[in-house]
Amino acid sequence: MLSGYAAATAAATGREQVISCESVTAQFLGWLNETSRRWLVVLDDLADPADLDGLSPSGPTGRVLVTCADATAVPRGLKVLPVGLFNSREALGYLMGRLSANPGQRLGAIDLVGDMGMEPAALAQASAVIASSTMSCLHYRDYFLGWRQRLAESSGASPSASAVTWMISFERANQLAPGGSVQALLALVAVLDGHGIPGTVLTAPAAVGYVAGGEAWAGDETVRAAVAALERVGLATISPETAPPTIRVSPVLQAALRAAIPEGALDQVTWVAADSLLQAWPETEQPGWPTSGLRSCTATLRRIAGNRLWADGCHPVLLRAGDSLDHARLTGPAVDHWSDLVTTSGQLLSAGHPHTLLAGQRLAEACLAAGLEDEAVDWFQRLVDASQAMKPGSDHHEVIGARVRLGHALVAARQVHRAISILDRALGDSEKVLGTEHADTIGARDELAAAYLAAGRFADAIALYRRALADRERAQGSRHPQTMTTRKGLADAYFASGMAKEAVSAYKRVVADRERALGPDHLDTVRARYSLGAAYQRTGKAVAAERVYEQARIGFERLLGPRHPDALRSRAELARVYTQLGRYGDARALLRDTVDRLRRVLPHDDPLIIELREILADIGEE
Repeated sequence: MLSGYAAATAAATGREQVISCESVTAQFLGWLNETSRRWLVVLDDLADPADLDGLSPSGPTGRVLVTCADATAVPRGLKVLPVGLFNSREALGYLMGRLSANPGQRLGAIDLVGDMGMEPAALAQASAVIASSTMSCLHYRDYFLGWRQRLAESSGASPSASAVTWMISFERANQLAPGGSVQALLALVAVLDGHGIPGTVLTAPAAVGYVAGGEAWAGDETVRAAVAALERVGLATISPETAPPTIRVSPVLQAALRAAIPEGALDQVTWVAADSLLQAWPETEQPGWPTSGLRSCTATLRRIAGNRLWADGCHPVLLRAGDSLDHARLTGPAVDHWSDLVTTSGQLLSAGHPHTLLAGQRLAEACLAAGLEDEAVDWFQRLVDASQAMKPGSDHHEVIGARVRLGHALVAARQVHRAISILDRALGDSEKVLGTEHADTIGARDELAAAYLAAGRFADAIALYRRALADRERAQGSRHPQTMTTRKGLADAYFASGMAKEAVSAYKRVVADRERALGPDHLDTVRARYSLGAAYQRTGKAVAAERVYEQARIGFERLLGPRHPDALRSRAELARVYTQLGRYGDARALLRDTVDRLRRVLPHDDPLIIELREILADIGEE
């Protein structure tokens, strides 16, 4: 759902996603609640109403349509409209419409509809098989009745119409694509997400070899023929408008297929599916399809496979899916994913296994990205302890790196005094082990400078940032991203210490470098521009501050949306500058609008809202 809301936001606004999906979703839901435009949100195949907690769209001009197989999954307050079987007229009309290309095939349609009990899924499969052959409804009915009798005799119960028709469809698919490829392909799609399988998964080398009967050298023609056969007989649908095409299979059919797969064969097919997903994953991910489908298929496979993907350690596709969640800024799902991997790896492998430690590091980083700083500190501390247990002594490279990451998390968690103690020791060890100009040593120096800045030890921060900047310029060049980050830290330290002129000079350099390296519309460039505006304002250069703040406001609203806190704060600062310039009317209008927007995203007693109200009062309006 988070991915869907993010995609809808991008489609509606044209904005590239540069913040977490959770933040984008909050803005999107807020917009739905306020907009005067008419809208419709469709939530397809909802399984649990808890999935909508905090994510339910509402608004006076919109509607929400939820589809689900179980009425108990419908959230409270929504009107339930049961969708049952066809009536006889609807069933006959559907079947006749599907056979419009050859009216002669309609012979016996009335009797066939009656025997099928008007099941939509059964009629869809039956009409697909009839249309793909020369038989009529009359001939198909003979097949149907014969299969139904055999299934009833073998199970002792009368099967549903769709349980019979999919057997006939399977038989017909084998005729269209002989050689066993259909059976292998059905086994493969049975363990993936039937709501959407990227076509590249089924044409990946592992899938091709499996479907072709172990012929790893085989081309993908066998797979393509089997997929086409499944579509012709109604066992799959293909949406060619996506790139790659989307393959869909009924979840009911998937469950039936899995029940028919022997235990030993399921071991093989889950590994083939995992390998195929990994092979299909693009090196460079783009938002939306197919990576969203790859993540969903991996989640489905993981649920079905159980511990099968851990026979030789954690299968790489599970790590790849977690990296994809991180890349897509799905911070909450990423935390859940990595947490589950840590737990499973600890149970099946060991607490000190490299895969457990890797998942633990990813979990710590995911917690930090999700704003769970205290949890991140706990996990980084565990990693430090594990590293020290494996590499006795405090001066091992891996131990030093673990302590630097812990120090960074401590600064984020506002435990600055503990961070300074850990980072100071890590920097000393790094200088001794790696050398004073090693990249990791410079990174540790940056982290300690940031801790000093957070603790208000501005002189120490400035001294360390200056040294780190000189080292980076010498080793990496003035326009390297890390060099620009260090210069930004030095500018922040200047500003915090009251050295406004030095801050202006440093921020100007950061803005210029980021404009050249990243472009004028990159979020890091916009943030540096905002900081430059603050420095101009501190030095009394209100005209320059107005110009830069206005550029920052436009950039924030374009990249983050007008409801994002950074965009609103830039508007507040611009209003302050208007007041300094005597533009009280502009300031009043901007402040009123900004306070109104802030009330929707911040608590009413937030310090920024209170401060802006005070400014409004000072210029003559409460």
